[in-house]
Amino acid sequence: MIELINQEFFPFLLFFLLAVFLLAGYPVALTLAGTAILVGTIGFLFDFFPLVLISVLPNRIFGILTNETLIAVPLFIFMGVMLEKSGIANDLLENMSKIWGKKRGGLVYSILIVGVLMAASTGIVGATVVTMGILSLPLMIKWKYDKKISTGVICASGTLGQIIPPSIVLVLLADVFQGANEQASAISGDLAPDPVSSIDLFAGAIFPGLLLVSLYFLWIIFCSKLKPDIFPINNQIETRNFSFISILRIIFPPIALIIIVLGSILFGIATPTESASLGALGSILISIRKKGININTLLDASEETMKISCMVFFILIGASLFSLVFRGFGGDLLVENFINQIPGGAVSSFIVVMIIIFLLGFFLDFFQIVFVIVPIVGPSLIAIGYDPIWLALMFAINLQTSFLTPPFGFALFYLRGVCPKEVKTSEIYQGVIPFIALQIILLLILYKFPSIITWLPKQI
Repeated sequence: MIELINQEFFPFLLFFLLAVFLLAGYPVALTLAGTAILVGTIGFLFDFFPLVLISVLPNRIFGILTNETLIAVPLFIFMGVMLEKSGIANDLLENMSKIWGKKRGGLVYSILIVGVLMAASTGIVGATVVTMGILSLPLMIKWKYDKKISTGVICASGTLGQIIPPSIVLVLLADVFQGANEQASAISGDLAPDPVSSIDLFAGAIFPGLLLVSLYFLWIIFCSKLKPDIFPINNQIETRNFSFISILRIIFPPIALIIIVLGSILFGIATPTESASLGALGSILISIRKKGININTLLDASEETMKISCMVFFILIGASLFSLVFRGFGGDLLVENFINQIPGGAVSSFIVVMIIIFLLGFFLDFFQIVFVIVPIVGPSLIAIGYDPIWLALMFAINLQTSFLTPPFGFALFYLRGVCPKEVKTSEIYQGVIPFIALQIILLLILYKFPSIITWLPKQI
């Protein structure tokens, strides 16, 4: 039995044990680090793993914690949490409903618009889905909206924060793809590769994000024409005492904050980290304008930011140890050889990787796939000729489906936790299927027309 064990066995053992422990419910960060240490030790005992390689880990941790780009992550998180705590989503949804109140399916359109604004200003899936689930779903059920459409549009609009900049996801992907790009350059012999920055990903994500929202709108319009009875007109919405001026007062602060933060990044006025700090300050000012100076809101937002940030960085450190051990066993070479040997060349390799990432989204969350899978497959795909910015955003849109795909889609869990009892879990699952299909259609469009992603970054 021992004779059958070789070095190639251990990368497979690493992923097998990772899947077992994750499905058993152990914390992600501890599972990543613990699995790496366990398999690394076993490999050392069989003389297949140089244990001295673990000594590189402190340098990696220090590099993560001193990475200037990643400093933007807790600042963007704070910005989103602060806006969510201020109740801005409540005001936006209430006033948007007044604008669209007399239109068929007006509340659905309101949710989509608020989802876009919340995505660009908060970028936090849980906060957006829960807030809109609490505020809008009971009304939609009361007014006889179709439950599948209602739950689907809430979940889908809540995940827009993963692709619409400024997005925490894109900041993390930029850091991961910068490392992947450097490794790919070493493979191809390019000693001075163009860097992959969060500015590039923010610019590249603008048109795909708007295109995805447009597909959502077109789908709702199509459904309203095909089955008008599932989109009743909301005659109960009070529209007599509202004016566009009063609505602009509600909408203007978050839109101004989005323009300032995103504009300062795209026009080179500030780095993403500097813009994130500006956004954090702006979110405090918006909260003060709405609620007055409330120290408890500030403390709650700071505590929530600390929890989310610690979770992200803890997973990142665990994933760093996991990838270190994986490469110590030569796993990166196995992946490179596998991708290069797929029949059909670069096109088949890309399609296979995208299918694998999509399927993994049914069982793993975004952070696990970004920090573990992307650094393994990314360098090989870049080395065979794919543009790293285009590839990063294709991965980002693919990963967005992981929030909607059962059984472990986080948006589904968030909504299930706050939706009324009369809404079945099966109705939530069925409701998100059309929106998953629309995301796949977007991927096909972007594959056919890659300039939708790459044009704006090149202009900048």
